Amino acid sequence: MRTHLVDGDLAPGDLLPSVRRLALELGITFNTVAQAYRQLAEEGWLDLQHGRRATVIDRHPPPGASRKKVTGFQRRIRQMVAQMRAEGLSPRDIAIELRLVAEKLET
Repeated sequence: MRTHLVDGDLAPGDLLPSVRRLALELGITFNTVAQAYRQLAEEGWLDLQHGRRATVIDRHPPPGASRKKVTGFQRRIRQMVAQMRAEGLSPRDIAIELRLVAEKLET
């Protein structure tokens, strides 16, 4: 969901499916969806009001990431690359995928 929000696939004013409906569609527990919605609301992406569907809100850019957060992101990227290699992807294929992601960021 965060990817769709960041990429602009979900725009301010868009209504999200109910917790129950999304959980059923994804085959996951209601609590998992509710927790994800709460986290996205804390990050400033969603407006949550009891008895109403979650709504995407206009999110103002947060302040720059701290060095600690950047280090954590770098660690997670390295872990992801290691997992991709462990699953049999070649370094070339991984590089292609990372370039595609980077190019999308620049558009």
